[in-house]
Amino acid sequence: MLSVAKVQRRNAWRYYVRGVAFGDGRRPVGQPLKGALEKAGLPPGVWMGRGLAALGLTAGQTVTERQMELVFGQLRHPDADRIERELLDDGAAPEAARLATVLGQPIEEIEGRKATPLFALDYTFRAQASLIVLWALGDDHTRRVIERAHERAIATALRWLEDEVAETRWSSGRQRAKAPALVVAKWRHWDNRDGFPLLHDHCLVLNRAQRPDGSWYALDTVRLYQHVVAAGTLYTLTMTTEVCEELGLATVPREVTPGLRPVMEVAGVDQELIDWSSTRREQMAPVLERLTDEYVQEHKRLPGERGRHGLGWWAAQDTRRAKKTPKPLEQLRAWWRTSAILRFGKEMVDGLLERCRAAGKAIRARVGPVVDTALAAVDVAAIVFTVRNSFARRHVLAEARRHLLETLRGRAFTRGLDDYIADAALSRHSRQLTAPQKGRRAPAPDQLTYTADFAWPHRWWIAGTGGKPPRESSRYERARVASLALQNAIRDARILASARDGAPAATASAAARDEDQNHDQAAPHAVDHPDRDAVLTPAQQAAAVHAHQQAAMPEEYLEGRTTDPATWLHTPKNLARLAAFTQAAEARARIVADGPQPQQPAKDADDPARQQQHHTAQPDQGRGAGRDR
Repeated sequence: MLSVAKVQRRNAWRYYVRGVAFGDGRRPVGQPLKGALEKAGLPPGVWMGRGLAALGLTAGQTVTERQMELVFGQLRHPDADRIERELLDDGAAPEAARLATVLGQPIEEIEGRKATPLFALDYTFRAQASLIVLWALGDDHTRRVIERAHERAIATALRWLEDEVAETRWSSGRQRAKAPALVVAKWRHWDNRDGFPLLHDHCLVLNRAQRPDGSWYALDTVRLYQHVVAAGTLYTLTMTTEVCEELGLATVPREVTPGLRPVMEVAGVDQELIDWSSTRREQMAPVLERLTDEYVQEHKRLPGERGRHGLGWWAAQDTRRAKKTPKPLEQLRAWWRTSAILRFGKEMVDGLLERCRAAGKAIRARVGPVVDTALAAVDVAAIVFTVRNSFARRHVLAEARRHLLETLRGRAFTRGLDDYIADAALSRHSRQLTAPQKGRRAPAPDQLTYTADFAWPHRWWIAGTGGKPPRESSRYERARVASLALQNAIRDARILASARDGAPAATASAAARDEDQNHDQAAPHAVDHPDRDAVLTPAQQAAAVHAHQQAAMPEEYLEGRTTDPATWLHTPKNLARLAAFTQAAEARARIVADGPQPQQPAKDADDPARQQQHHTAQPDQGRGAGRDR
């Protein structure tokens, strides 16, 4: 998981060196940072990024308090004191000597325009709950494996941001250039404010990058914010894969909130252990319920998906504890183990890793280390389109990484497979909306907007549990239904093609590849199933679109969770909808009855099922093409 916060105040660096750098506690007043960290047994902050060489720093070097003040408090060189002193000795004016140490535009000029300077972005990388439980209660080897995977996943995500995302901007954003060198200060935390395990790192990304000519400019932080989800999925995928391969584990989906995307957790970690470590959710539940009630009283409706995120943020702020006294990791691990044993028993705690390995062995025996890239591209395109309607490559890439995590269950994959699936989803199942404008600069490939030609799935209602009323299906649930229908249609088309030709599946697949002129001649990843096509024929595409249109029948896919329509139609809101639909249907019927009757083939007129098969479902007008974050 990855979250981002802005660092905008001039004295924000004090908050980091007094609290964040001190294990999210309160450093004693007047005590130096280095001595306080050594006394408390906490790890120091370290520098990361390719931009360190331009500042005379090296990766892994310890971050000092004075460097934090200069870099993240004044946007100056970390060794500005020495540089300024040498310039003064050479006879330079004090103001000129100080300006020589400033990185980019001085803060005074930014504030003179009544603008708020942005010093840095705080990227917080946090592992999944099941991995945190294994890290806290496992042996030393397990702890080292998880910490090493955590560090490598952070480095991979930051390197991807440097290579693909980071850009500098100047001339009010009209001019841009690639910035493959970031300056990052990283701080490690072991626990949350309640003292329970929470392995996470704060990475302060400086809002400055150096161009090839040696000048420093601000980063395009809008691009960085836009790619947060894609970077977070890369971190999760990289860390989970390395831990599972190293320890012989596997992952399973765990539903955290009904209707929302499940979280892939390590198989074998009991839900009770996850709840034991996740104390914040228990604290937020009553506050979130109160805020939801207030929202309903004010707006006369339940909050949507974006509204639920906002209420969750307020609940987290209202229940946030005060800072604590930090403790060394050895002391925390001993306390965590004692707490878990007292609550769940020694046998459950000591056998945690073996249970996870046994569950992982069973899953690995059932799930092969292969990915059907054709089905993956369809799945990614269907989900992103149903959730967002219009999308960019970063949305498709993030969904491709989620698909790999859900499909491979922690197995290793070929490097670059996520990009390959994303490109296939865009080229085969998407349509570009962004049109080039004459006289204007062409947009970058990752700034293009796409959509798809699938029909918009209808909504349905799902029975409530625990005394809760029925709820509308979320956009993610409708996306999963549409994706499953598409994949099933493709599989059926492949089976029918093989049976019709009287040839084995692999032979039919090879023949289809030879006939398709648009097929990639040299796919960079040999991971497709040998009995499946890597591209859809026109007949298969037609069958897939038809199946997507018929995906509004959730009983086949949601395991009976959909309520009987008779139980949810009789509400004021839905009665009004039903009346509107009935009036529209009657109006269309009158128009058809008064007009000329269309000629239909006799076989279609005699077969009502065939008529229904060619019916095209219309998009859900009540929902609209809203966006998700």
